Amino acid sequence: MIGAILLGLVAGAIARAVVPNDAFSHMSGPVSWLVSIVLGLAGAWLGWWLFTGVFGIGDADKFDFGGIIGAIIGAIIVVWGSSFVIKKMGAR
Repeated sequence: MIGAILLGLVAGAIARAVVPNDAFSHMSGPVSWLVSIVLGLAGAWLGWWLFTGVFGIGDADKFDFGGIIGAIIGAIIVVWGSSFVIKKMGAR
């Protein structure tokens, strides 16, 4: 469980650093950390699903370093998509 939280934090933080002008950039402190963890965990799940389920790359039985790359790519997709939706809803 602690490993999953750390993976979510790392993947979410990297994704938020890579995506320019994300909808969460105004946050700071514990809320920012929590948002990074949640986005990172969602991205890790998306990355695992894409790489293992769709492309057949990786191992579904154990954690490996390829999972970190998938988690970061998934987190970038989640941050970009959620920022897009939040900005569009805020513009209305």
